[in-house]
Amino acid sequence: MNTSKIRQQIDQNLNRLSSERLDLVAEFIAYLADKESQDATQELLDIPGFLESFERAKKDIAFCRVVNCRSIRTDVFI
Repeated sequence: MNTSKIRQQIDQNLNRLSSERLDLVAEFIAYLADKESQDATQELLDIPGFLESFERAKKDIAFCRVVNCRSIRTDVFI
């Protein structure tokens, strides 16, 4: 089932729920969104050397040690 159909099915079911159940659904959706965000963060942290590289990049940005990506590769931008 594609995303559009899933959203439509969810919307139809939401319209049938009481406000108490809607509150429960809202809490559950917030939990799922937070869990997905945490999983994505953990996936990045599991990459060897990622955290050190990320911290170095933040320092480079803070000290304006950056290069416009368009000056490196012009063939990939519209």
